[in-house]
Amino acid sequence: MATKLIGLIKLVDAAAFDEYRSKVGVTVEKYGGVITDRRTLVHSYWNELNCGAFDAFVELEFPTLADASRWAASADYRQLLEVRKQAMQLTLFALH
Repeated sequence: MATKLIGLIKLVDAAAFDEYRSKVGVTVEKYGGVITDRRTLVHSYWNELNCGAFDAFVELEFPTLADASRWAASADYRQLLEVRKQAMQLTLFALH
């Protein structure tokens, strides 16, 4: 069953975010995934879970949860962690 990853993004540094975005797609594809959607938050209606504020979201899809987990734990992705920390705060979760 395909697994979707949803990332809630709070932008911190636009230049670092551009650098991160230019590199992350290659790592996703290497593990069988695709970035299926990216959008900017326009309006929030409810936040009853008290999630932190976010500016945008990204949706990725992998063939399986195992593929998504391999990507998230990969050395390829770990190389982007420093720039990601500069660029944003991120909440990432998987859905079936």
